[in-house]
Amino acid sequence: MSADMSPDTDTKSRHLFGHGRLSYIQIPAVNVREAAKFYADIFGWKIRGGSDQHLSFTDATGDMIGAWVTDCAASREPGVLPYIYVHDIDGIVERIKAAGSEIVKVVYPEGDLLVATFRDPSGNVMGVWQLARA
Repeated sequence: MSADMSPDTDTKSRHLFGHGRLSYIQIPAVNVREAAKFYADIFGWKIRGGSDQHLSFTDATGDMIGAWVTDCAASREPGVLPYIYVHDIDGIVERIKAAGSEIVKVVYPEGDLLVATFRDPSGNVMGVWQLARA
């Protein structure tokens, strides 16, 4: 087994992210600064710098990194549909609407979850979810 997949706890052989874990995503954007403001305001993502074509971010947990990029088409009809975990789905949906973005599917139960989908400022369909309240 290679060092990056080993259960070895030696910090010299450990990587920033665990093997097989989703850790980076590029989100298509028409305007990376507008997209960055939306995700920072709604979800608390941190902007890490870049350019007008590629602006990097870290999510609110610090566990996911990525960038808004202008060289990819927006995902108006999702194939892969990313969902962002939130603590107050109803409040987040209201903030998304107040920011001028469209709610594609209003909050609905899915098993023991509540989920909704929306379009971000570039038209990408994204989702939000939380555990259903007892």
